[in-house]
Amino acid sequence: MKSNKSALIALLLVQLFYGVTFTFANDVIDGGYMQPYGFILFRVSLAGALFWILSIWTPSEKIDRKDFPKFIMAAFFGVALNMLAFFKGLQFTTPINGSVIMVTTPIIVLVLSSIILREKITKVKVFGILAGLSGAIILSVYNSSASSGDDILLGNLLVLVNAASYSYYLILIKKITNKYHPYTFIKWLFLFGTLFVLPFGYSELSVVNWSGFPTYIWFSAFFVVIGATFATYLLNPLALRKLSATTVSTFVYIQPIFAGIFAIIMGSDTISAVKIIAALLIFLGVYLVTKNSTKLAPK
Repeated sequence: MKSNKSALIALLLVQLFYGVTFTFANDVIDGGYMQPYGFILFRVSLAGALFWILSIWTPSEKIDRKDFPKFIMAAFFGVALNMLAFFKGLQFTTPINGSVIMVTTPIIVLVLSSIILREKITKVKVFGILAGLSGAIILSVYNSSASSGDDILLGNLLVLVNAASYSYYLILIKKITNKYHPYTFIKWLFLFGTLFVLPFGYSELSVVNWSGFPTYIWFSAFFVVIGATFATYLLNPLALRKLSATTVSTFVYIQPIFAGIFAIIMGSDTISAVKIIAALLIFLGVYLVTKNSTKLAPK
């Protein structure tokens, strides 16, 4: 029981870290301290360095050459496209919008699984997909932002691309994470991920005015690296050793709650009737899609 409690605490921390990251990352980008792609390179390269340092104290595994293309594909969808779309999306949308749209991940996983893995979709799940899609459309089309620089529709679409990319990544890694230790997989994932984002982020990162960072921005930037990247990628595998993938994946539904509360407290976002209706539709869709089914979760 105690071991299960520690796993549940680990999952709560993961969703808390992800939830508050919407506000921290949004403040760094909207404040003009770092451009989205530069922030991605900062995040991925530093987290990757931490994983390789950690590997000094973890068991060493040899990677089969035939598996490297799978690692590269996973890095593209799970790190590069995933994060590039997410941070660029945050430049135009709000923390609450982004966190709610991310909850569509189980719906996208189901759709991709039906196409790639030929899994059957029931009528109930089709209704769930339509409900979730309706919520995402309402959030994107009928919502507005107080910031003149925001483009809610574009931002939400980019966050949706992020969710789709991450969903495909979950399908890609389903087998490979059973073959290798999670920490072995993660260090190579971030090495290849850094190489992918380097061409996009180098010019933006090279012009960052580091001396102009106030304490809050330094904290926000390093929290994204250490809390929302390094810690979460370590805690998820630990939780999976004690709990089923189904249990782990359901914790993503808590993320918008943490994100919304923190964003409102910090003054980075506000609640509205449109957001509530859209969120209810998306949660209904996710519930129907994931009801009585086994879901993929990050390994």
